[in-house]
Parts: sequence; structure tokens; C-alpha cells
Amino acid sequence: MSEESEPLSRRTTLRLFTGAVAAAAATGTGLPPAKAAPGHSRVDELLARLTLDEKLSLLHGAKDPRGLGQAGYVPGVPRLRIPPLRLADGPAGVRLRTARATALPAPVMLASSFDPALAREYGRVIGHEGRALGQDVQLSPMVNLIRTPYAGRNFETFAEDPLLSADLAAEEIRGIQGEGLIATVKHFALNNQETDRTTIDVRVGEQALYETELRAFEAAVAAGAGAVMGAFNKVDGVHACENPALLTGVLRERWGFDGWVMSDWDATHSTAPALTAGLDMEMPSGRWFGEPLRRAVRDGTVPEATVDRAVRRVLVLMDRFGHLDGTAPARPVRDAQAGARLAYRVAVAGATLLRNEHATLPLTGPAARSLAVIGPTGARPLVGGGGSAHVVPDRATAPLDEITARAGSGARVTYALGEDLYGKPLPGTSHGAGFEGGTVPAGDTWTYDGTLTVGEADEWTFLVHYSGERPEVHLDGTELFPVRDPLDELFDGFGLAATAPDGLKVRRTTLSLPAGRHPLRVAAKGGTKGQVFRLRHITGATRAVDVAEAVRAARAADGVVLFAYEDAVEGRDRATLALPGNQEALIDAVTAANPRTTVVLNTSSAVTMPWLERAGAVLQMYYPGQEGAAATAAVLFGDADPGGRLTQTFPVSDSRHPTAGDPRRYPGTGGVQEYSEGINVGYRWYDAEGVQPLFPFGHGLSYTTFAYTGLVVTPARGGGLTASFTVRNTGRRTGVTVPQLYVGPSPDLALEQAPHVLAGYRRLELAPGRMRRVTIPIAARTLSSWDPARHAWVLGTGTRTVRLGTSARDLRLTARARVLPL
Repeated sequence: MSEESEPLSRRTTLRLFTGAVAAAAATGTGLPPAKAAPGHSRVDELLARLTLDEKLSLLHGAKDPRGLGQAGYVPGVPRLRIPPLRLADGPAGVRLRTARATALPAPVMLASSFDPALAREYGRVIGHEGRALGQDVQLSPMVNLIRTPYAGRNFETFAEDPLLSADLAAEEIRGIQGEGLIATVKHFALNNQETDRTTIDVRVGEQALYETELRAFEAAVAAGAGAVMGAFNKVDGVHACENPALLTGVLRERWGFDGWVMSDWDATHSTAPALTAGLDMEMPSGRWFGEPLRRAVRDGTVPEATVDRAVRRVLVLMDRFGHLDGTAPARPVRDAQAGARLAYRVAVAGATLLRNEHATLPLTGPAARSLAVIGPTGARPLVGGGGSAHVVPDRATAPLDEITARAGSGARVTYALGEDLYGKPLPGTSHGAGFEGGTVPAGDTWTYDGTLTVGEADEWTFLVHYSGERPEVHLDGTELFPVRDPLDELFDGFGLAATAPDGLKVRRTTLSLPAGRHPLRVAAKGGTKGQVFRLRHITGATRAVDVAEAVRAARAADGVVLFAYEDAVEGRDRATLALPGNQEALIDAVTAANPRTTVVLNTSSAVTMPWLERAGAVLQMYYPGQEGAAATAAVLFGDADPGGRLTQTFPVSDSRHPTAGDPRRYPGTGGVQEYSEGINVGYRWYDAEGVQPLFPFGHGLSYTTFAYTGLVVTPARGGGLTASFTVRNTGRRTGVTVPQLYVGPSPDLALEQAPHVLAGYRRLELAPGRMRRVTIPIAARTLSSWDPARHAWVLGTGTRTVRLGTSARDLRLTARARVLPL
């Protein structure tokens, strides 16, 4: 293990972070010391007039008396005309429980466009809709790097690469705040997994921290982000929301951040330590910053000046956005059509064609006129992931409907379920069972005490669908659906599989049952409003029937579009990279029946594909938002070129990726997690270790072909480089390409360096035969490494190798240039 990747002691880390600014000034590298905040006479006047209780009310969340369905609320001070603040969740749009909004494609799909300008438009839609829906603060973007493919929120963030993440974060923030909504970059820092996220203690070397995870946060601050959300986890033994090294040393002293820092929801763990460290606002309540803080000020534990510092930060930002003097623009009218148009554009731009053999796509000729659509997300759209990113859409059509409409009246489009998400009616029960759509009147309790007869031993998945209080179901004396911890219950309620098509809540449990009679007792309460419930099942036998039906449909069609899913939710990591349920067997059977099968993946992140060689095409559509069905159909039929490129490496198996095989890296041991891969996150690890991925970072196919020639790299002023090359569309269709530049290590640095890193990129659309000369600057920051001995950036001088390609592994042209000292 290199020195840079070794875990640091808490004392050393604090010294390194807080000493970084002085070191940077002394060496003439890195960022200058933060400037003193300018005077704010309006804020000064308000601070002087606020009582202590009024000050504290601005530093923690409270219940919203108007209840717009948002995540958080900070009451204002009516006496002084300080308005309240409403804070909305939703990296993929404005998440309100009581209102509809544009459900945009997941941020990982936006990132797949490799288009920062599109990220700004994405932000503008969020900013416009947030203000139109009565919100003041948006809790996005999320910029934590994709470090492990198992992380449950990989769909909410951008990429495994620091440069791409930084570019997209900065532009989305500019878009959000350009519409007058305060953006919140999250989760600061190192919240790269959901497993044990509230307790895990992350240990990372200083060089790796600055070169990987922090880069997007720094870009967000430079773009003017108004707020930062602290993470749940610990960093080197200290909770992120009371970590002075992060909240003061890095964020304010090094980067000059002048907004406010809020906690993630219930991520505050103290009063004086958190406030002193630099946390300004506790969310969503005042457990620590309410009465306990008032007492701490009264007894002298916390100086009131420390409270004033936090209040000032909140008020200065409110003033910057026009909330204190009435200059904030009038709230706009929501433009749902504009939101839908942007959602469609992003879904098309992020659609990533991973494989396309024998011209399986686009669908043309017989394959376009005789189609079988297979899979549950073919008939029911998987709009987005579960948790705080879930947005209630205006509408969301099913891919089956869009494909049928696009195929036209002369085409034959059939559908087969293939994989059952919600179960079939429960068979083999004794007299009196009424489990299918049973209605329980208000105040009543429906009971059943009988038997379930199982003919053959099998794996059974039991599902209960219900509209009110969860029915109690006991099989062989064991409760099948016990009520769990409230937070677990919350996260279990998110996602495609947690809600039936008719809106009933769904819970499931799986167990092996031997043949024979099994005692079954059910009690369903009507409560105050009455309820509807169902008890259903899925077994190996029912799955075989579903697969057989899909195979018949595939054989009868010229082309097949099979939709596969993975249903990710906040609060829970994935246990495997394999597709869930019986989907691998389904794909095996269908591709054997019809090799002209396109597999459309509605997944949060990378999946393994043991069936890959048998599929004609694979189209990665992630969670494509409310217009995802139309975008999918457009790409399938060739009305649009698949414009996406992978922002994360897809591994071959669960045993061949950066966090595989070492529980200290993931998910951690004894409550501690070591980022021992150092700077080699994502594709850098595959290169450093010589591991072949399934699909590399940056990969994505077009329906046309491109040629790349004439790469020239020259020194630029300020320690950077300039790369120029020519791209020509050599095919017969208009198409999209994303040429990518990768730079190798500096010969003059003794620090750990990756084999190569992304140094620049450009998204291009070219008509057939057209060519374009492209010039891309390579910034000095990209050519620099963080020196933990100096606590500063050091330019990697000397001759550097620059390669041009279409992915991290498909590198076609090479040039060299000398990076000159500053």
C-alpha cells in the first residue's frame, strides 16, 4: 500500500486539512486563502434584532404548516419579514409527495451524455419547476463518485471519473441557481455506499481524497453552490457533519465556500461539536440545534457568536437570492411541456448501446413489423429509482405502447410477461380463502385460519398487496411480513416492485416449502377507511410457465425486445451484480429461441451479463424518466442515434472489480472501511491491475462509423496542454460520437499516478461524410497530483503521453507533448 492510500490518524488528518491553505500560499500552488466575506449591512441589521430563539429557528428544520410535501422546512421570522425556506428532494427532478413534477432521467443517464451544456439545461428545468412549485432550496446534485457497483444510489450520481463529475456538477448547479433556486451539493463527503451509511468510518489517504472524491465538490463550490449537505458517514473517526477538517479546513478555508452547510436528514450527532466544526443547519428537526443549543448558549458552552456565524451564513445566502429584500423574481408558472421535452432529450442523449451484432438495431424490415416485447418493465415503465430521488411524474407511458405506436398499424406487436413481479393468486388453500381482492370494511377484521397445500417442494415467494394496515400472515406459525424498523419500512416502500399497478403496497418474502399441508392464518384489519388486500405467490413452477410463454412469443416474431430491470432504492445496496429474480434464465431461453433479441436494461448501475454472447443487441437505458418509453422506441427504431457512453466500468463478474474480494474496502469490517485502492478508482483500477472489464468506461456504440485523425498536442499557457484532432462520419447516417482524451503519468513526479486519466472529451453529432476539427484544452489541474507532503497540488511536468479514443480501452491515436513548469 502506498503512503498516500494508508489510513491517516484523526490528528494527522486534521492537521493536514487545516494546514493546507497556508501551505498552498507558501508554495504558490493550489487555491489562494479564502477572502474575508464582504459586508452585508442588511444581514448585520437583522442579526442585531434577532432574539436567540429566532436565531435558533433558522438553524434547524421544523414541520411545515402549509405542507407542500417537500423534504424540509425552515420557518422564517415574520416579525422581521424573513421568509421561510422549503427544501425539496430529488436529484432527478423536484420530489414532492403532494404534487407532480417532471420526472427526469436519472443523473447517471444525464452523465452518460458527456454533455455539460445539457446538464445546465437539466438544472434549469429543476430550478424553474422548484420555484414554480413553491420551493426555495433543491437538495441536489449528488456528486459522490461511483466507487463500488453495489452502491444503491449509483443512479443518483454521475460517474466514477472525477473530471466528468466535476464538469456536470458545476453546470447543473449553474442551471438550477440561474432560475433562482438554491442548489445543494451532496453528500460531503465519501458517502459512496448505502450499507452502514450512518455508522461506517471511512479511511482514505489525503492524495486519493483530493484527486478523486473532492474534485466534484470543489467544482460545485467554484460554480457558486449555495448549500452543501454533510454526509451520514464518518471520515477518519469523526462524523462528517461534525468534522472540522472537512467543514472548515477544506470547505471554507481552502475553497472559500460562503454558503451554509446542512446535515443530511438525522445525520447530526451533537450540538457544540457540530456547530463549532462548521455545521450551520440541522435537518429535518431540532433535536440538537433546538432546545439543546439554546441551553448550551445560556450556560456558556457555546458562545452566541458561534450561533451568529451560522445564522449569518444562512441569511447571507437568502439575501443573495433576493429573499430578504423582496427582489426574488416572482414564482413562475410551471411549464410541464418544456420539462417533458428536456426529459426526452436527456433520455435519448444518455441511451447507451453496449452491443449490436448482425445489425440487430435499429429495427428495420421484418424485425420492425413482427415484434415480441417481453419483460415486466416493457408493460410498466420503470421511471426512476426509489428513495429521495423518486419523482411523481406528470405521465409515463409504457414502452410497449410506444413501440406499438411506432411500429405502425401494419405491424404485429405481441407481449409476454416473462418475469412476474406481483405474483399470481394463491392456490391450494382450504375453504374460506378470499385472498384475491378481498375488501375489509372500516372497523372490521377479516380472518382466515386454514391450510395451504403444496404438491411439490419448491421455492415460494409470498406477496401481500394491501391499501391500509399491513395484514398479518402466519405460515407454519411464522409471521411472513413482520413490520420492521421504521427506516427499513420506509425504504422497502420505494421502487417498482413495492407498488402494484393498481397502487396497492406490496411486501414479499421468499422461503423453501416442502410438499404437504401448511397451516395458514391471515388477519386483515379495515382500520378507519377500510382496505383492499391480496395474497399472492411466485414459485419455480409459475416462473417456468412465464418463461415458456415468452419463448413462444419470441419464436413467433422476427424481432424481440426484452426489457430487464434492477430496482435500486436509497438505503440499501445491491447484494449481487446479477439481474434479480429469474431474468437470466428468461434471457437465456428467449435468446436461444430468437437470436435477434435486443435486451433493454433498466438498471441503476452495472450488471453482469453471462448471456451477452447470445443477445443480438444490448441497450442500456438506466432509469429513463417519464419520457423514457418514447426515447427507447426512438432509439430502437433508429429515429435517434444512441448518444450515451458509459460513465462507469461494467465488470465481468462479482469477483473482478475494484471493491471485490476485500471486505475492508467494501463494505468495511468492524465499522471501518479503507479506500486502499488509493487514486485508482473505477477504470484506473482496471488499468493498474490489468483486469479486463465487460465494458470499459466511455464505451458506447453508434449506428454509424467515425474516423479519427491528426492528433496534435501542444503546450498551453498556465501549465496545460491543447489537443486538436479531426473527426469524420464515415457512415451513412447522422450519428453521435464522444472522442475522449486520456493522459499518462508525469515522469517528474514521484507520487502515485494512474496509468492514464480522462483529460478531456467532446460530444459531437455529425451528418454522413461531414468532418470537424476539434480542439480540447487539457487543464493544469488534470495534469497535477496532490502532494500529501506539501498539502498542495503539484504540476506534473515533463513529456506526457496523450491518447485519443472512444473509451478508456479503445485508444486509437497517440501524441506527446511537454508540460512546462509554471
